[in-house]
Amino acid sequence: MDIQHISVIGAGTMGNGIAHVFAQNGYTVSLVDVTEAALQKGMETIRQNLGRQVKKGAFSESDAEATLGRIVPTTVFVQGVESADLIVEAVAEREDIKAHVYQSLAEATKPEAILASNTSSISITWLGAQSKRADKVIGMHFFNPVPVMKLVEIVRGYQTSDETYQTVFALSDKIGKTPVTVQDYPGFVSNRILMPMINEAIYCVMEGVATPQDIDTVMKLGMAHPMGPLALADFIGLDVCLSIMEVLHNGIGDDKYRACPLLRNMVTAGLLGKKSGKGFYAY
Repeated sequence: MDIQHISVIGAGTMGNGIAHVFAQNGYTVSLVDVTEAALQKGMETIRQNLGRQVKKGAFSESDAEATLGRIVPTTVFVQGVESADLIVEAVAEREDIKAHVYQSLAEATKPEAILASNTSSISITWLGAQSKRADKVIGMHFFNPVPVMKLVEIVRGYQTSDETYQTVFALSDKIGKTPVTVQDYPGFVSNRILMPMINEAIYCVMEGVATPQDIDTVMKLGMAHPMGPLALADFIGLDVCLSIMEVLHNGIGDDKYRACPLLRNMVTAGLLGKKSGKGFYAY
C-alpha cells in the first residue's frame, strides 16, 4: 500500500513528535485532538523542536517551515482521518479511551486504511477487536523524544495481515527509524524489560537501600545507562509506569510484575514526575 496522507490522533508528547517526524520526511499529516488548546500546545512543541534542529544545523529554516506547512491541526475527528492512508493513535493509555477511538475509526476511515497504535503496553489483538478490522491494526510504538530516538517496535496482533506489517515496517525504515518486529505480549519487549527495572529501583527507595540520586548514579556509572531509572520514571510519568506494571501483572499473572506500593502512593498523591513538577526529583 502506498502511504501518502497520515493522521495522528493525539497532540500530546508522543503524538506531536510522531507528526513532526512524518512531516519532516515529506508526508502530509493531519494532527487531531479534542481541544484547540491541546493542538496549539502540540504545534508549539513541534516549532520549538524544529528550532533546535535548525540551530544544530540539521535543518534549514526553509526545511523547518516546509515541515510545519505539511501538518494540518484539527479538532474535527472525521475531517482529520477520512482520507488518511495510515492513522497513528497516540491517545492516553486507557482501554476505554482507546476502545472509543478504534470504534470511531472503523466508521470514519476508508476500508483500506491502516490503524496503528503507539501504545506502550495494551494488546494490539484487543485493539483490533475493537475496530472490527483486525487485519489492518498494528502496533507502531515510538520512543520519547520521537524526533531523536531511532527505535520503533512493530507489534503484530493475532490477526495483523502480512501486507499491513510489511507496509508499516518499510515505512518506519523510510522515515529513518530502526523497526524491530515484536509479537503481541504484555509490555512487548521494551517495557517488559524496562518497567520491572524501574519498579525494582522504586523498591530500593521504599526500603531505604539508597537515595534516588545514588540509585541513579549506580545505574549511570556502573551500568552505563544514559539516565538513571528513577529520573527516567519521572520523565515517562509515574502514572504511566504504574499503568504498564498493571498491564504486565494482569496479563502475565506473575507477582514479579507487582507494582511497588511506593509507586502507587506517589501516583495517588499526584506526584507524577516531570509533568506534575515533582516525582523522585523536583522540576
